[in-house]
Amino acid sequence: MPKFFVEPEKIKGNNIFIHGEDVNHITKVLRLDQNDIIIICDGNGKDYTARIEEVGKKEIKTKILDSSDSISEPPVYVTLYQGIPKAGKMEYIIQKTTELGIGKIVPVITRRTVVKIEDKKSEQNKVERWQKIAYEAAKQSNRGKVPHIAHPINFEEAIKQMSTMDIKLMPYEKEYSNSLKDILKVCTEGQNIGIFIGPEGGFDDDEVRKSQEANLNIVSLGPRILRTETAGAAVLAILMYELGGM
Repeated sequence: MPKFFVEPEKIKGNNIFIHGEDVNHITKVLRLDQNDIIIICDGNGKDYTARIEEVGKKEIKTKILDSSDSISEPPVYVTLYQGIPKAGKMEYIIQKTTELGIGKIVPVITRRTVVKIEDKKSEQNKVERWQKIAYEAAKQSNRGKVPHIAHPINFEEAIKQMSTMDIKLMPYEKEYSNSLKDILKVCTEGQNIGIFIGPEGGFDDDEVRKSQEANLNIVSLGPRILRTETAGAAVLAILMYELGGM
């Protein structure tokens, strides 16, 4: 059954109102009309089964038939701090980690980040596009929430934010002793978990040193070196498996 997200304020009494691009998708692509049934989510983990009552060019009015808590959200809140990669890799990372249950994605400018964001307008356009990708991936994967895509921050701000989290992970290809499996043994439901992934060139030694000083757990993902677009999704999948989110 098709699923769509609305802002909570679009839910009024027994009715939910849909606006924007979803109107065209419902009427032109899916060719749904009056009396068809859809699923609508408020983005906060509540799903509604609703029947289409009125179809307009810019608005669709639906009637709530039933509601329930979404069962698709993971037992922990995970934030991915992602060193910004080149080309379409960031879009791929957003899409796949959204499917796997990420809560928030923070693009990070590290020492080896190649991508340059020229100005605030360019930054805003990128973030809006990334947020749209997260929205579409959340719909497709039946999420109960749409991950938030933050504006890019620098390395120092990233480790400062992560220092307050319950579990903070930095996979690093030169780490051979700290096992991710051992760290995950102390993870429990309801915790805030941060994952910091470097860009294509990885982290430099000074960044790793600063991360250790901020009490991030520098961990190994095994003997193989993973690409930046693979590493975050791999750690997230392991987390979800270990904690019952998959």
